[in-house]
This record gives sequence, C-alpha cells and structure tokens, in this order.
Amino acid sequence: MTSTRVLDSRDSVLPVFEQFREELDDHNDRRERLIKSSRDVTNLSKKVIFLLHRIVTDDAAESDDNIGRHAAARAKGKFREIQSLFAGMRPELTGERFSRYQRNVSPGLQEYIEALSFAHYLEHKSLISYDQVQQSLCDDEGNAYFPLTLEDYLLGLSDLTGELMRFAIASISRRGGRQKASDVCSFVRNCKADFERLTPHFRELRKKQHVTAQSLEKIEDGQS
Repeated sequence: MTSTRVLDSRDSVLPVFEQFREELDDHNDRRERLIKSSRDVTNLSKKVIFLLHRIVTDDAAESDDNIGRHAAARAKGKFREIQSLFAGMRPELTGERFSRYQRNVSPGLQEYIEALSFAHYLEHKSLISYDQVQQSLCDDEGNAYFPLTLEDYLLGLSDLTGELMRFAIASISRRGGRQKASDVCSFVRNCKADFERLTPHFRELRKKQHVTAQSLEKIEDGQS
C-alpha cells in the first residue's frame, strides 16, 4: 500500500518537474538568442560609427552641411540592417517577456542609439529625441518592435559625447575646424548639464557622466 502511494506521488510530481525543465530550457534558449542578436547589433552599430567618422574625414573639404547630409545618407542602409535585427527580436519580447529580457537587449540598443544620434547630430546639429529613436524601432505601420526605456535612451546619448569628442579633435586641424570644435564643445557641455539633472534617477548615467566630463575636457584642451 505504501509503495503504491509512493509511486502515485512520484508519477504526479514528475510531470511538474518536466514542465519546469522545459520552461528553463525555453528561457535559456531565448536569452541566448537575444544576446547573440544584441551582439550583432553592437557590431553593426560600431561599423556605422566608423563609417560616419571616415566620411566626415574624407569629405572635410565640403561644406559642413553637405558633409552631415552625405554621412547620414550613407549610413541609412546600415541602419536598416540593424533595424531588421530589432524586428527579429519582437516575438521574443512580447508582453511580460520584455521586462524579463530587456537587460539582454540593452547593450546593443545603446550602441545603436549612439550611432543613430551621431548620424542625427552630423545632419541636424541637434540631439535626437526619444520619440525619434522609438519611431526608428517601429515597423512600417508604426508598431513598436518593443518599448524603448528612458534609461537605454539616455545611456545611448551619453555615449554619443565620446564620438563627438573624436569628431571635434579630428576637425581642429582642418579648414573651419576650430569653429566646428567650439560648436561641438558647447553642445557636449549642454548635454553634460542636462544629464546631470537626471543622474539621481539613473545610476549608470551617473557613472557615464565621468566619461562625458573627460570627453569635454579633451575637446577644451584641443582648442587651446
């Protein structure tokens, strides 16, 4: 009798553990897929940033407006490649899954925002808005692949200041470069001041402010 009860109990428990195992396997597989996609996004975004720097260096003889438009236009194809990767993530991030796996997507997303905001600055000499970034993460009908968190938006913008520092320093020795560096310096200084107000709410942003301060100092030193 006792052995029968033990067997019945084991038979009732085993399906539960089997379900747990399947859920854990599904979680790990999804997490690995998202991490891989995020790495692909990071690699492509770095290539876009390199492309933008190369274009503005090679086309230094052109007017500032033409350089910016040319660089942004050349980068559009690469951005579409990255956006297709984000589109592929959508089924993995529906509903409550987004909050569970958002950290796995963040590194690539922040690198993408860094590249996108750099292209936007070169073309418009302004900071890309939250709504503009979110719109770039939507399909043709305007449906978001996943929501953009304010933290990812701000951390991606914070990384932009490092690219602007490189852009400013590379420009100084060229025609009109000192004025360009001065404009970038003012822009980065304003970004740092705006980000400072938000650091109490975002711990990672507070850490990145140190790097932004270093970038600003390098631009200022380059002008002297």
